[in-house]
Amino acid sequence: MPKKKSSANDLPSRPKEYSFFKDVHEIVRQIPKGRVSSYGAIARYLGTGLSARMVGWAMNAAHQVQPPVPAHRVVNRNGMLTGKAHFSPPSLMEALLKKEKIIVKEDKILGFDELFWDPAIELTL
Repeated sequence: MPKKKSSANDLPSRPKEYSFFKDVHEIVRQIPKGRVSSYGAIARYLGTGLSARMVGWAMNAAHQVQPPVPAHRVVNRNGMLTGKAHFSPPSLMEALLKKEKIIVKEDKILGFDELFWDPAIELTL
């Protein structure tokens, strides 16, 4: 039987059951209440710094995942609620953040730098 050609999508250092989304979900579950992280910070922590958009897709897919994933705690690098369109209703993202005492004004987290949770600092591999 001929060998399968390798492609750029092959991840030889990862087991076959590796799931980027599962890894993202596990990291996001560790963000404490009242803190937020960014798509890019999570991607960098996973060693895929250019995959911030993929982290966003993982957040979009997280709404039905168990145990629950606090996707509302992940925002863009400027603290903007860019993922709110994927909540039903879109105002739910802001409401969940406000419930955690995070102040949001015009779709942006106030005091973002102080609330920012960086997995590269907070977690160890």
